[in-house]
Amino acid sequence: MILTAFLSGMIGLGAQAQSVPSQPAAPPMPAPAPTSTQQGVPGRLPDAPGQATVDPQTSGSIHGTVTDPSGDLLVGASVKLDGDSPKTQQTLLTNSMGFFDFTGLAPGTFRVTIASKGFDEWTAPEIVLQPGGSYEVPHIVLHIATTHTDVEVMLTVQEIAEEQVRAEEKQRILGVVPNFYVTYVWHAAPLTPKQKFRLALRTSIDPVTFLIDGATAGIEQSQDYLSGYGQGATGYAKRFGAAYADDFIATMIGGAILPSLFHQDPRYFYKGTGSVESRALHAISSVIICKGDNGHWQPNYSNVLGSLASAGISNLYYPTTDRDGAAVTVDNALIGIAEGAVTALLQEFIIKKLSRGVPPGAGGQP
Repeated sequence: MILTAFLSGMIGLGAQAQSVPSQPAAPPMPAPAPTSTQQGVPGRLPDAPGQATVDPQTSGSIHGTVTDPSGDLLVGASVKLDGDSPKTQQTLLTNSMGFFDFTGLAPGTFRVTIASKGFDEWTAPEIVLQPGGSYEVPHIVLHIATTHTDVEVMLTVQEIAEEQVRAEEKQRILGVVPNFYVTYVWHAAPLTPKQKFRLALRTSIDPVTFLIDGATAGIEQSQDYLSGYGQGATGYAKRFGAAYADDFIATMIGGAILPSLFHQDPRYFYKGTGSVESRALHAISSVIICKGDNGHWQPNYSNVLGSLASAGISNLYYPTTDRDGAAVTVDNALIGIAEGAVTALLQEFIIKKLSRGVPPGAGGQP
């Protein structure tokens, strides 16, 4: 009896073993709601409407590692996953190893977009995830962002003046004679003391200045002007030295030293518009009226006092026989002022047409 019962038990176990399916039975679960007819769209639990469920046996994953162009891992990059259904949208941040992993995904088509501050956005090719598939996104490299920004460069007044002075240093009558002390920009930026001295020195050491003073000395010698210097090479050298000293002193005092002290602009401001009378009046009055560094017109102390000072200093190196005292000094100063008025008239009506290097579009008073 015992043997018979044992054999019957074994037979029953064998029959039971044959009835067990090839896979272990899943734990009891609520009956799922009917799935959609579209492939890859998960069914919905009747007790949780709008929440997708995925069959654990068919769920898949998408993962990858994010790096920068140098191969360094990017931590905290935002990884966005979009699928066929809005319910599959997810966003993760890469971990300390630059890794991300979306799990529990139903079969379907997905798109992965990765963004990180300072880098261009990266989008993977469309991914088709098979049931139970595990997909690794290859070659995720974020490149440094290339931005196009409109930058408005704001120059300082000094920088604007520097550009204008450089343009003026290219102005030459007939392409030869310096024409540095005229500006064709009516609202030209005021010059700094350094720029005033630079313009004066640039004029004084220009080779053409030496040539003009040499010609002046030759004319004076032919007329025996400043006879105390005598004739011959010695007399010519003395006259040349005096002529250059006159130019140098007048330019430095009237064009740099006094304009810096009185904060005045030593340049002639070309008018270029209006009636002939108004332009002529502007030119002639420029020897006694100038523009201040503050932009306002004011008495031209620099030119008047500069002419007197240079005429007085010339008495220090003129021959004794040609020093006639204060009267001659005043006369020479007045002659210098008159020459300045004539030069201004030429600037206003003729010299611009003969000058090279005048900035394009420079037209004087608007």
